[in-house]
Amino acid sequence: MFVDLSWSHILLLLVVALVVVGPKDLPRLMRELGRWAGKARAMADQFRKSFDEMARQSELDELRKEIDALRTMRPLTETERQMNEALLPPDLISRPHTADQPVAAPDPAPSASDPAPEAAPQPTHDPETPPADPAAAARQAAP
Repeated sequence: MFVDLSWSHILLLLVVALVVVGPKDLPRLMRELGRWAGKARAMADQFRKSFDEMARQSELDELRKEIDALRTMRPLTETERQMNEALLPPDLISRPHTADQPVAAPDPAPSASDPAPEAAPQPTHDPETPPADPAAAARQAAP
C-alpha cells in the first residue's frame, strides 16, 4: 500500500499530523483513519467475493452446457457397440434405443396360477461305483 513511501516519508507525515491536529486529537484521528481503511478493505473484499462468485457461476454454466452436450451426443456409443460385438455373443447384445423406437416390454413374471417348471432330476451317487476322482474316493472312504 505504501510502496512509494519510505520510513522517512511516513515519519514526516506523522510529525505534520501531530503539529496540525495536535496531540490531544491525534488518537481520535488515527482511529477514524483505521475505520476508513477497514471499511475500504471490507468493500474490496466484498467486491472480490462477488466477482469470484460470478466467475464460478459462469464456469458452472459452461460445464453444465458441456455435460448436456455430451449426454445428447454420446460420443462413445460406437466404441461401446464395437466392444459389445467383440466380447458378447450376438444374442446377448442389446441395441441402443432411440427416441422414436419403443422399448420392448420385459417378459412378464410367472404368476401363482402358472405351472412351475419341473426340476431336473438330481444325480444320485451309487456307493458301489467308485468316483472318477481319486481325492473324492479318499474322502468317501474316510470315516
